[in-house]
Amino acid sequence: MNPPHESAVQFHDMHPPAEDLRAEVLHGLAQRPRRIPPKFFYDQRGSELFEAITDTPEYYPTRTELGLLEAHGEAMAELLGRGGVLLELGSGSSRKIRLLLDALRPALYMPLDISREFLLLSAGELARDYPAIRVHAACVDYSQGLALPALPEGLPRAAFFPGSSIGNFEPDQARQLLAHVTRALGPGGRLLIGVDLQKDPAILNAAYNDATGVTAAFNRNLLVRINRELGADFDLAHFHHRAFYAPGHGRVEMHLISDCLQQVRLDGQRFRFEAGEGIHTECSYKYSVEGFQTLAARAGFAPLAVWTDRDQLFSVHCLEVAA
Repeated sequence: MNPPHESAVQFHDMHPPAEDLRAEVLHGLAQRPRRIPPKFFYDQRGSELFEAITDTPEYYPTRTELGLLEAHGEAMAELLGRGGVLLELGSGSSRKIRLLLDALRPALYMPLDISREFLLLSAGELARDYPAIRVHAACVDYSQGLALPALPEGLPRAAFFPGSSIGNFEPDQARQLLAHVTRALGPGGRLLIGVDLQKDPAILNAAYNDATGVTAAFNRNLLVRINRELGADFDLAHFHHRAFYAPGHGRVEMHLISDCLQQVRLDGQRFRFEAGEGIHTECSYKYSVEGFQTLAARAGFAPLAVWTDRDQLFSVHCLEVAA
């Protein structure tokens, strides 16, 4: 069944081919320590599981960022500028963007996401609910740069990057991604970005180890996807989720840990796992307000405003591409 109002969405399918997944997984399994990029979490099931994570009581970022958007959406829209082009990196379920669209009312909205089916569904729903806004959806791996479809000339450009997804990138990679955004927006373009803040490690450890096990299922779904799409033979019963805050790096790390000595076959190769050996699947860096603004400045952004919640859990920054 087609998503609702899919025909109202101009869709640009720039999704990376399956060969990219195969090549990156084989490369990551050959490394020591082994690692697989977190962008591959987001097949259809992975996207659904992540949305379930955002509703767990331990996972504060989504509800805190939503609260900031509800409280300050009009001020954010004033800074971004109405009636222009709005890009969104990692659109997800679109709960947050609805608050911004209500305040901003851009002429054109372009969500960017690597999860094709999830993107089509959410973009179709938005096209239905906001008929006055042109919706162009691009299925793209923005971690590799921002080679976007042609955008209208003469309209101000802004971007929205919610969820502290910038924290999934190593700091130098985060700087490079922000530099790609500056080039896509051009001089005077503005970015609204959610950034998770440094805090009590107990809060962070709980957020990535929810009691109901949704985050663990999300993490293991990566192996389900590799088995299904690449023909690997990971035994999910013998890999468990591990997540913890690493204060020396200022980040939460997620791993999949082998419970026993075992071998995994993929693409004619065998990968031996010792008991206790893992695959590093995600980093989530946490910043201070000043630390993130310094990083953004290195990418060509100047700070305009920042909003934080009362408990200093999360921040939303408005940045401008410097002249």
